Amino acid sequence: MIDLYTAATPNGHKISIALEELALPYTLHALELSKNEQKEDWFLSINPNGRIPAIVDRAEGDFAVFESGAILIYLAEKTGQLMPSDFKGRSLVLQWLMFQMGGIGPMMGQANVFFRYFPEQIQPAIDRYQGECRRLFRVLDHRLQEHEYLAGDYSIADIANWAWVRTHKWSGVSVDELPHLQRWIEAIRARPAVQRGILLPPSAREGRDDEEKDKQFAAEARKMLETGQSR
Repeated sequence: MIDLYTAATPNGHKISIALEELALPYTLHALELSKNEQKEDWFLSINPNGRIPAIVDRAEGDFAVFESGAILIYLAEKTGQLMPSDFKGRSLVLQWLMFQMGGIGPMMGQANVFFRYFPEQIQPAIDRYQGECRRLFRVLDHRLQEHEYLAGDYSIADIANWAWVRTHKWSGVSVDELPHLQRWIEAIRARPAVQRGILLPPSAREGRDDEEKDKQFAAEARKMLETGQSR
């Protein structure tokens, strides 16, 4: 049994999706980030960085794993699924996983901060991060022009990138004129395990298109960033 400590964020949903795809038994523990539960001592003993997600593998002597990319690799290697065993295939998956960890995630995260959460609009910063997101989306679109998935068969690389790219509207970044990326987004969205995973736990914004609720969500996120993330 695996204990998953998470919240309704792209990084958190990477792991719930992977666990659902792998059909591994797990217990979901949803942390309330606005209450800084991720900074409490009990959680810091699992992840010293005080961020979600993290897992504890009870079948492996309560072995803890933090950092979403490291968790995905751990789960893939534990099960022998969602990542090839040959060294070239494994490397290809890891390359596209690192593309998300070092590019898609940080750039979309900064786009969210400046586009949605900052109390004032700093347009050069917004332009910079949205522009870099769009460039990275073009890289994905080019790759997907000749490949159904990013690294051969469906893998943890697809899960990691999709969990972020699917939220592109929140970052203010369009996927218009990127047909291969759009095809990939919809193909992964249609997977039953993915549909379950993005609701574990559900986002306050999932399936909604409400300007007032978006403003409320952004205000709560801004408060969390200002009061909790630097601790």
